[in-house]
Amino acid sequence: MKYIYNIIIVVFIFTGFVSCTDELTKESIGLLTLDQVESNPTITTIESSVSSSYQTLTSTLNSIVPGWKWNLGTVFRNDIVLQDIAANDMNKKWNPDGDQPWMDELADFSFTSENQAFNGIWVYNYEGINRINLAISYLTNPEVIQRAGMSDARKNQLLGEAYFLRAFYYFDLVNNFGSVPVVTTPSQSFEEAFDVSVRVPVDEVWTQINSDLSAAKALLPDVKYPDASEKWRVSKGAVISLQAKVALYNENWSKVISLVSELEELGFYSLNANYFDSFDADIEFAEDEVIFAYDHRSDETPNNNNGLRFVIGWGFFAPTDDFIAAFEANDPRLLYTVDITAGRASKIIGSTTDHTIEYGNKVYIRYADVLLWKAEALNETSNYAGAIAIINQIRSRARNSPTADGSVIPPGTLADRGSSTSQSEVKDWLMSERRIELGFEAQRFNDLKRWGTAKAVLTALGRNFQDHHYLYPIPQADIDKSGGSITQNTGY
Repeated sequence: MKYIYNIIIVVFIFTGFVSCTDELTKESIGLLTLDQVESNPTITTIESSVSSSYQTLTSTLNSIVPGWKWNLGTVFRNDIVLQDIAANDMNKKWNPDGDQPWMDELADFSFTSENQAFNGIWVYNYEGINRINLAISYLTNPEVIQRAGMSDARKNQLLGEAYFLRAFYYFDLVNNFGSVPVVTTPSQSFEEAFDVSVRVPVDEVWTQINSDLSAAKALLPDVKYPDASEKWRVSKGAVISLQAKVALYNENWSKVISLVSELEELGFYSLNANYFDSFDADIEFAEDEVIFAYDHRSDETPNNNNGLRFVIGWGFFAPTDDFIAAFEANDPRLLYTVDITAGRASKIIGSTTDHTIEYGNKVYIRYADVLLWKAEALNETSNYAGAIAIINQIRSRARNSPTADGSVIPPGTLADRGSSTSQSEVKDWLMSERRIELGFEAQRFNDLKRWGTAKAVLTALGRNFQDHHYLYPIPQADIDKSGGSITQNTGY
């Protein structure tokens, strides 16, 4: 199978000081503490400090906090709960039961700030940030780089990856929680950690994200894969894509169009002929659409598999009736997303036939998503024909994909959208297309929030969504352990 690339480095981390567990501050077999690695890092240590920073994007079970810490929300990365379950596209399980009721609280918006979903995503993101901060501290120290004998090209590549990853984690934090603490250096002590545990204004978080992405873009080479032997690494295409997504979330429509056009001009990406190729575990990095994904692997130590396949095997992640009803008749994307008969979410696993594979990647950014950002920006700037053309491009690929069960798609399926000069009509088409195209990819709730439609959509479905739910609560235990220096969001 795929080979080992992770050597995990644990530092004096922000999450260890202010999260609701001290598990992250404990030294385990094979782990290094900050004082053991910073004095004279080798090339291997520096490279591993970057590689380990990808790990908080994994779906591997119990990869960040050892043990089955369901009570902390850290068994797996919770994007799927915070996005697809909260948006009423997904039920916790196919057969309702009392298992993990905290997920049900996300579904009906009965949660409090003590719900472990928020602790889980907070821990994963800040763990990633603190690992990255250690890597950046190495890579921006000329004496360390010279002593290790690292080339400028390798240093620039790794530093570009590091800046992107830090921006990625902060992007997730600001969209979930709004104002958050911004930490850009590894903490050396408990006192220093508490000094930085203060929320900064949202604008400052966005400024940090944009600064990191600009730095990353200047450092990474103009190639699809900066490292041909490790194609999972961050590329310039990933950086440009995240820049475009940041512009989208801040409604900077002209910048979205410019950045997506810049990505298109690279010539690295296109829609796969088959919709499912982006998720097929057996052709990873041999297709044309995926821009950034976490590279799961099986038969490795430490474990690096796609742990969500086990969770799915336990009966988790079923579609809601409303999600199924959103698909037009005979749309092949439904069966590729979720096999209702088998009770499996094929897109998450990475196969439509083998539900035991453990190496299906977690896709975070793909070209179809990016094209729909451009369509949205074109519509907002009154280029309705341009927006419709992209929507029809997505629909054409879908209807021309071979079906998962070999059935024949009837003529007239997913017909092209007609011409329109109504911005609201085109936006309705776009919102519908995004829900279907990106189903079960942890995008839906953020879309509803940024469109300002979350309350109308979810209350119409009987969910107890209130205005303050546009932001999730800061984990209460972090507020308590910070001594009140971290404040709570309004309404919690």
